[in-house]
Amino acid sequence: MKAIVEGQEVTIGDVVGFKSDIEQSGVIVEIKKTVSFGVSLVLENKHGFSGDYIGGDTITTQLARDCWIDG
Repeated sequence: MKAIVEGQEVTIGDVVGFKSDIEQSGVIVEIKKTVSFGVSLVLENKHGFSGDYIGGDTITTQLARDCWIDG
């Protein structure tokens, strides 16, 4: 499955940015279609994300529409 971020097609292995407390980025490891909210991206950062909500987690799920191309 593919997703659209900032008008560009992204797929597993691509890096996208998102904001959860602070701006950060992750590698797409899974793409999920949700019933209510569109496409979600499961993102990984092997070193752990930052912030109060996801700080220390290595996996997070973000809506594709809330992400941007990182790089």
